[in-house]
Amino acid sequence: MKYALIGCGRISPNHFAAAKANNLEIVAVCDLAVANMRDKKLKFDLDDTVKEYTDYEEMIQNEHPELVAIATESGKHAEIALKCLDHGCNLIIEKPIALSIEDADKIIEKADSLNLKVCTSHQNRFNKSIQKIRDALVKNRFGKMFYGTAHIRWCRDREYYDRANWRGTWEQDGGALMNQCIHNIDLLRWMMGDEIEEVVAMTDRLHHDYIEAEDFGIALIKFKNGAYGIVEGTTNIYPQNLEETLYLFGEKGTVKAGGQSVNVIEEWRFADMLDDSEEVKKKFHENPPNIYGYGHTPLYTDMIDAIINNRKPYVDAEAGKRALELVLAIYQSAYMGIPVKLPLDKCATIDFKGRFSK
Repeated sequence: MKYALIGCGRISPNHFAAAKANNLEIVAVCDLAVANMRDKKLKFDLDDTVKEYTDYEEMIQNEHPELVAIATESGKHAEIALKCLDHGCNLIIEKPIALSIEDADKIIEKADSLNLKVCTSHQNRFNKSIQKIRDALVKNRFGKMFYGTAHIRWCRDREYYDRANWRGTWEQDGGALMNQCIHNIDLLRWMMGDEIEEVVAMTDRLHHDYIEAEDFGIALIKFKNGAYGIVEGTTNIYPQNLEETLYLFGEKGTVKAGGQSVNVIEEWRFADMLDDSEEVKKKFHENPPNIYGYGHTPLYTDMIDAIINNRKPYVDAEAGKRALELVLAIYQSAYMGIPVKLPLDKCATIDFKGRFSK
């Protein structure tokens, strides 16, 4: 299967590694910075048969890849995705799928009309720990779900933002919740029933006065099934990343997933006693080298199978839209100072430009 990657920045090594692990034919890479492409090609031992482009439209017209991964700045995701779909490319889109509800809808509608597959890169869904928790949820081992919490306590310093001027802007990124926290926000929504009634939130820019968007956010979520969710996310933790943690509390089960990227089961308690807690914690434990975990490779495996067998990917475009929608609802509630009902028909990060400039 012919494959191309657009965007050779911070997350691109995970995509290259996943593409190679799945034996994809890497035909081209694209980035505005030639040095980025050369660096990644060297790192992954890609020879001159892998073409280099600074214009993604030229690349897809010339190379006709069947699968394209988009790993550019978030604000470019939708524009690139729609043009790739027009050229018959199936897509893996780094999170977030887009920065507006309208753009996410356009991607979903176009992909459906052309029978093309779109996967959103929420790779933590493939963590061994998360798959084990999801299996328990599907089997109703928790019983009635009471509430769940997502805590993302990370650090991003001035150097991080200085390396790319789009980071922390409303037009191309959003803040901590949209960029760093959206993975765990996705997991919380997915685990707690997906359908949300309303959101109440507060956000602030407590420390990073050189970015436009938030570096701290808290939210209370009421799900339509009667359960609740709590989100706490920040990039203000000193001096380095502390944890990404997901708690789930039900009438017959309590689970805590932690570690760098919810890749470790730290608590496993169920009334049915079907498995040994210590054995589960030992077996479903991963120690990835960074916060991105090991999920990209199985995500690619699933996407390739979805294309071949003409089925939806495990993490499809609708899943990407739901994660985006929840972050945007948090932004809207914090901005307006009122509870926000879902679904959102229209909302975009750019709506909040100037939020912290006063």
